[in-house]
This record gives sequence, structure tokens and C-alpha cells, in this order.
Amino acid sequence: MDTPIARTPTSHFFTSLRTRLHYLDWGNSSAPPLILVHGGFDHARSWDWTARALADDYHVIAPDLRGHGDSAWSSDSSYMMANYVYDLAQLVEMIDRSPVTIVAHSLGGSISLRYAGLFPEKVAKIVAIEGLGLSPDRLREVKQHDGPAELRQWIDTRRASARRTPRRYPTIEAAVGRMRERNEHLSVAQALHLTIHGVNRNEDGSYSWKFDPYLNGMAPKAASDDGLPQFWERITCPTLLCLGSDSWASNPVKDGRASHFQDARLVEFADAGHWLHHDQFDRFIAELRAFL
Repeated sequence: MDTPIARTPTSHFFTSLRTRLHYLDWGNSSAPPLILVHGGFDHARSWDWTARALADDYHVIAPDLRGHGDSAWSSDSSYMMANYVYDLAQLVEMIDRSPVTIVAHSLGGSISLRYAGLFPEKVAKIVAIEGLGLSPDRLREVKQHDGPAELRQWIDTRRASARRTPRRYPTIEAAVGRMRERNEHLSVAQALHLTIHGVNRNEDGSYSWKFDPYLNGMAPKAASDDGLPQFWERITCPTLLCLGSDSWASNPVKDGRASHFQDARLVEFADAGHWLHHDQFDRFIAELRAFL
């Protein structure tokens, strides 16, 4: 029996690499499965607008990445790209309805594109919103740092994180203000929604972000982008690459990264930054529906 379409999602948990991970299920389970994968320092509820727009036609699943949202923090405070990819693979296996469609942002895009290259038969279509990682120029800069210096910097960063007290906001309005500083394109209503679902309340009544503060210091080579083209070349499904005109991200057509895909198209969004699916939501949904 089909489950009803949920206008608000239900929460569920699964275990991956001994870690309890959370995901949202928007119902309509007999429809084709579609997974929404958020970016770094974000959470699954950032997809609510997109999920509601697609829930009539798809069985929408939105996970919280490990260390984010309502998923557990890694016990060793380490966040390796391989673990993220494994988590996504576990989720797809648990859904057991492949091939799936994936829409992913930033870090979520990097994870999902790796997964699609590893298991091309399990992905029907994929949308990557600025999820290609570092530009070729930035990669060349990073390679100039020698291994010992990079590892030493990581150790120093981890020690500094251990001494630092996570920032607390006295009111929800203060946290909303920080959210809007991070993305000036957000409306007050958008920022409030993202903040309400992105904070926990402390014992003293203040608010702190849900994500693990140790996400700020990923281990050397943990998210290395050197080998990404090898994954992209193995992706066989149609791929939609999305870029915000006001973002810091590099244009993958101009810098040559798009050429590694077998079947990829780039769409640029004017007056949009890194979170273009928030900044230009109506156009994003229109492009997404046309692609799907």
C-alpha cells in the first residue's frame, strides 16, 4: 500500500559505519526515488522548498550528512570523503529502488558525483549545484604545499578547535542574522526557516548550530579533488551542472572540468550565489523539472 504524500516529512534513522544517521522521507513511496543531498555546514531541511515542489511526482528522501543536522557526529571527529560516499551508498541500498535520481549541493555534489561514478548503474539522473570541488587553478595552488606542512597545519587547526568554545547566540534572531550574513540573498523568511531547523537550544537558553565544529578542519587529502575527473568520466547518466553568477565557484565549462562528463549540461543562474537553489528558487525548479 502506497504511503500518502507528506507535506511535512517524517524523520527516520539508519546506521552507517557505526554512526546513527538521520533522513527525511516526504512520502509517495511508489513514485520514482529522488535523493536531495545538502552541502557542508547545512542540513536536510534546507531542501524543504524543493522537496515540496517535487513530492507529487517523486519519493523524496533528504539525508543529514554525518556531523550535520540530526545525524550523529563522527566519534573521532574525522570527516573523510570516503565515509560520506559510503553513507550515501548505504542509503541507496536501504531504499532498494535504484536507479535513483540525485540532486545535490556543494559538498553533497562532490559526494554524489563520486557515488555516480562508482555505481553508474544505480543513478538515473544527477544534478550538481556547484559540486565539482576546487577549480584547476586552485588545485595547482594547493599542490604547492608540501605534505609535512599540510599535516602540521591540520594538527594545529585541530588543537585550536579543541580549545575553542562553540559560538552561542542569545536569541534566535541573532542566529538568523548570522545566517543572512552567510548568504545575503536570503529573505528573512528563508533565513528563519533554515535557522530554526539548523540550531539546538542550550541549557542556558542560547542557541548553537547543530553541525560538528570539527567540520572546520578536514584531514589532509580527506577531500582531495585530484582524482575527481576519473569519477566524472564513469558517470553514464544525464548530468545537470548548476552555477550561480555571483558565486565564488569557477565555471566548469570555461575551466575544462565539464569536458570530463559523458552527458553534461551547464546552467548559469543570474543574481544567485553559491546557494542558487535558494536565491533563484523559481528558476531553479523550472530548470530542474525540465531536466527531470
